[in-house]
Amino acid sequence: MPIIKLDATDSTNAYLKRLIASNVSQDFTVVVARNQLKGRGQMGTHWISEEGKNLTFSVLKKNKDLSTDDSFLLNIIVSLAIVDSLKGFQVPDLKIKWPNDILSGTSKICGILIENIISGNKIKASIIGIGLNTNQTIFHNVPKASSLKLLLGKTLDLDELLKELLNSLESIFQDVQKKGSEELWEAYGEILFRKDKPSTFQDSNKKKIMGFIRGVSAEGKLIIELEDNVKKEFGFKEVTLLY
Repeated sequence: MPIIKLDATDSTNAYLKRLIASNVSQDFTVVVARNQLKGRGQMGTHWISEEGKNLTFSVLKKNKDLSTDDSFLLNIIVSLAIVDSLKGFQVPDLKIKWPNDILSGTSKICGILIENIISGNKIKASIIGIGLNTNQTIFHNVPKASSLKLLLGKTLDLDELLKELLNSLESIFQDVQKKGSEELWEAYGEILFRKDKPSTFQDSNKKKIMGFIRGVSAEGKLIIELEDNVKKEFGFKEVTLLY
């Protein structure tokens, strides 16, 4: 598992893309940066991180036979690997907010950005970007953000944290190859944020709707039970959980 440590880069995902283009990367190549100058989140949002305070890294995973129809399985694997690792550090009340945020209680502590390289109907490789709020304590204009230091009351060693996360990620990928993914889907559903609780959402037309999160479909869409027990599936950009 090659680990490349950088003082600064535009984004660790972008750095890995350049390595892939130059054909010098191997499976599970890891790029870690003390400072991301153009860190990105889901749907083009910016990931703002204080230099040297947080864990910002990307992992290259070369996939053998993963179909594009199964792309959401990658989100599940990465989310559960992060949760599993953080449990070891006694982080409380861990939840996964669909599609790819990790929460402690109602506070966001980690974001995931997965970018796939596709050939035909197969995902040739995936660049898994992870930003984990670790030792930062002030988050300007991000009221729902928190960090491990704020939650645990102590400063964490970034190298130790990275090691645990990578071990967990590698372990779950190996388990999927041996045993399949059925148990992972079940585990993901069990810790899905606000599952089976009355919630308010906003659809793509800015309309508020009430419903219950019942799970995630095989395509990675959020299943919401609306009025009259009608279940409807929503894609990433089609609905936002408000509260």
